[in-house]
Formats: sequence, C-alpha cells, structure tokens
Amino acid sequence: DSDFLLFEEADTFLGLEDDPNSPEFNPFYYDPEGDILLLEAILNSEPLPPFPNHEQYMPSYEKELKVCEAKIVKSSVDEPPEVELKDLPPHLEYAFLEGENKLPVIISKELGDEEKSALIKVLKSHKRAIAWKQFSIQGINPEFYTHKILMEEDYKPVVQHQRRVNPKIHDVIKKEVEKLLDAGLIYP
Repeated sequence: DSDFLLFEEADTFLGLEDDPNSPEFNPFYYDPEGDILLLEAILNSEPLPPFPNHEQYMPSYEKELKVCEAKIVKSSVDEPPEVELKDLPPHLEYAFLEGENKLPVIISKELGDEEKSALIKVLKSHKRAIAWKQFSIQGINPEFYTHKILMEEDYKPVVQHQRRVNPKIHDVIKKEVEKLLDAGLIYP
C-alpha cells in the first residue's frame, strides 16, 4: 500500500509544470530552503555504523591487496624528451611550445600569423594532454603500440639481399616518387 502511495506521489510530482507560478503547482513540493537544510543535515551527520554480521556479506579484500609505494613519475612536460627533428614536407613546419627546441609540434605553414599564434596558445595551455613519450600514454597497454617479432630461441636472423629493379622500370619509379614528393603525399 505504501509503495502505491509513493508511485502516486512521484507521478504527481513528475506531472508538474516547471513554472512555480502555475495553478497546478503545489507549493508543498517547492521548498528549496528545506531541501538545502535536509542535504546539510545528511552531509553533516555521522555515518551509520556497519550492520551486524557485515563481514559475512561483504568480502574482505585486505588480504588480496598488496601495499605498494606510490611512484612519482615526472611529467614529460616537466622533463621534455630529446627528440630528433626530421625534415618535413614544404607545407609543414615545427612549432615549439617551450623554449627554442622543447616540446615540438608540427603545424601547417599555410596558417596566418593570427591562426598560428592562436593554435600555439591553445596547444600551450593544453600541453599536458599531449603524450610526448610512449610511456606517458596512460590507460593503454604498451603491447598495443609496440611490435614484437616472435622467433625461436635457436633461430639466427638472416639479412635479405637488396633486390634490384629492372633498369627500364627504374626511371618510371623515380618519376612517380618525385610526383608524390611534389604533391606532398610522402616526405623523406
């Protein structure tokens, strides 16, 4: 019987309009001061003691957990990694978020001065969101982004000899690579 009254009251409350000046609005439901006082009383009250025999219902994980010391890992922003800057295609350039050669990002050369400064400002303000090193990518298993070559223990790797291209086709390949370089689809 009490559940029915509770559902009836909930349906009545949900059917109300949001406007407190509506004639259908019961001022009994709108009591922000009382709600605040009730929340304060709940938050300031002492927590209830555990119910009797709670060990029987709640498993204890203390035995399974290992106590470890917290590791302090310096952020890659605080200690930027040494990076080797490679040649970029003509439409790209490096911008540095810190100093002259720290925290490099690749941006387009075609951006205007205002666009570049706005982009760099945003990147500087969010530089901790960028993974500068592989190990700083938290939450991703390193096995996901590393490559392993599975070999038997007694196996000796063999170096393959470089194959030569037919001289007739060599010029065609060279021209195609030059076209791709000029188009910016590949870069050295």
